[in-house]
Amino acid sequence: MENIVNLKNIFVFYGKKKILNNISFKISHGKIITILGPNGSGKSTLARVILGLILPSHGKLIKHKKLRMSYVPQKIFFDINIPITVEKFMNLNSFFKKNNVHKFLQKVNAEHLLKKSIHNLSGGEIQKVLLARSLLNKPHLIVLDEPTQGLDINGQNILYDLITKIHGILSCSIIIISHDLHIVMAKTDEVICLNRSILCYGTPKKISDHPSFIEMFGCYNEKKRAIYKHNH
Repeated sequence: MENIVNLKNIFVFYGKKKILNNISFKISHGKIITILGPNGSGKSTLARVILGLILPSHGKLIKHKKLRMSYVPQKIFFDINIPITVEKFMNLNSFFKKNNVHKFLQKVNAEHLLKKSIHNLSGGEIQKVLLARSLLNKPHLIVLDEPTQGLDINGQNILYDLITKIHGILSCSIIIISHDLHIVMAKTDEVICLNRSILCYGTPKKISDHPSFIEMFGCYNEKKRAIYKHNH
């Protein structure tokens, strides 16, 4: 399962508006890929295309036939009138084994939240629970859409450390949609700079010197980005 997803010349239109323009890249097994771009650049649309939630207007999306995927959305809303504990939320799909629920909550340091109401959790705690739930089907690919939105710097660091830990445990591929340059650039194998089309694509060190990256984010020197090297 070397290449698990292959996007070829993907276009997405909403009416006459072009949201994604001729997107082509491959997702290799075990890689962490970060998709960076300003608001409205098509990042979340691209994530949904990869997940199969949106059909491309043109182009091909080829997935490995045995591919299992999980999705951690940018936001999730819980009806305050419906009482639900973390345990009940984790078990909404009854085919997941109960011991796996405990195991994966433990992996993200959230087992103590099991009996808590989902409505009483902090933003960081909710993200931990969502991350744990995304692991229940033992995915080959996890897509995280702005996973640290609303978290402070400490919360962002904790969550990215957990993502790195999960990556090591499952040896899965991870797509992160983000704009947290100071952390993401240190926690990824490959970076895609997106603004409806791919402006640059490569390792953090390679793309940080690319004119399109500099135009989008400014100069981002190595001391700031503290480039991290994975040991796969």
